[in-house]
Amino acid sequence: MNHPILVAASDIRSVLKGVAGANPTFMSTSEKAVALRELVAAEAQLVELRLRVLADAGDLADATGAKDAAGWLAHQTRARYADARADLALAGALDRERPVLAVGMREGAVTLAQAHVIRRALDALPVAVDADTVDRAEAHLVGCATEFGPKELGRIGRRVLDVVAPEIAEAAEAARLADLETAAADRTRMTMRRQGDGTTRISALVPDAVATRLATYLEAFANPRAPHAKARDDAEGARTSDVVTRLPYPRRMGEAFARFLETVDPTRLPVHGGDATTVIVTIPLASLRAELATADLIGAGLVPGDDLTGDRITASQARRLACTAKILPAVLDGTSLPVDLGRAKRLFTPAQRKALLIRDRTCRAEGCDTPGTWCDAHHLDPWHTGGPTDLDNAILLCPHHHHRAHDTGYRTDRLPNGDLRFHRRT
Repeated sequence: MNHPILVAASDIRSVLKGVAGANPTFMSTSEKAVALRELVAAEAQLVELRLRVLADAGDLADATGAKDAAGWLAHQTRARYADARADLALAGALDRERPVLAVGMREGAVTLAQAHVIRRALDALPVAVDADTVDRAEAHLVGCATEFGPKELGRIGRRVLDVVAPEIAEAAEAARLADLETAAADRTRMTMRRQGDGTTRISALVPDAVATRLATYLEAFANPRAPHAKARDDAEGARTSDVVTRLPYPRRMGEAFARFLETVDPTRLPVHGGDATTVIVTIPLASLRAELATADLIGAGLVPGDDLTGDRITASQARRLACTAKILPAVLDGTSLPVDLGRAKRLFTPAQRKALLIRDRTCRAEGCDTPGTWCDAHHLDPWHTGGPTDLDNAILLCPHHHHRAHDTGYRTDRLPNGDLRFHRRT
């Protein structure tokens, strides 16, 4: 006689085949709502049954030579091994340690995603927390699953002791965070590798507090929305009040990271190589004055990987950095000897910046309303051709238009009101 679980599996597939041709188009709105809720609950019940079998499938792995039941399942069902491993860990927890969570799934009240979050939250509780408190935490989280999704459950799980055991919550949380901080410090890593296409991939694993601090700094460099700005038509013809084109968030944060590094004050960095830590750009005087030329960043070989591009930048980029970044431009004569190692005269002072903000208020590119606090001070008469670092020779430009001002692919015209108009060269 077939096992009841096999009979149930066969019956479920048979029922599903019976509705394979059913068209939900003809269902009413209320019927669709009921169907979706019932199907999600049924899916949770079916998953719990699958996990129950998986938890007891160690003998299947032994019989087939698989590493474990998750390995057998991933191979036989073409599932992702990581997903199968996570399901196996959850299955073991439901079978041995989390009976309330198992009942919640069996009744269709807890989905698979919620169950994974609840298990991780309970496993993250400090080892000093007694079993009775853990049981109460499990019951509380399962009860919350009827109202909250996985993301909200994760937040509740991090503070569940405040609800079920407030008398020990603070000390337990402090102990847990101390353990996490120690582990995070041990795992902290950062790697850089040239990609050979002009970009370098940066990968880092850092403590949460460091990541939060970096994200806070980078957000300060991301262009803000300006709700008071004049509405304009976007690419799809929709009206928008955003003066800055909305870029994807990763793109905005990448550009913010570049801006953040440009503003780092080298005088506050450790002494390195017997001198103040300084990024140096070397460029021949003729190249500095040319439209199309290149410059070198001192530091070649610091980043591993493809060396086709290395640490070379365009002369226009070097000129832009000389306007704003705390980078030392080393201008070389015909024999490659330095003829100028200064930078103070190239950078506008804080007082000048304030005066420019009072005068210009916003980016002075035609049609741009980016706030002046987010703009760079740009030399109208370029520094590399002898232009002074004076207010009469300065104008505020947002990062986008500052790049345009130094881009040889664009021509710049000064309008009667003092704004700049950019034209792509043909």
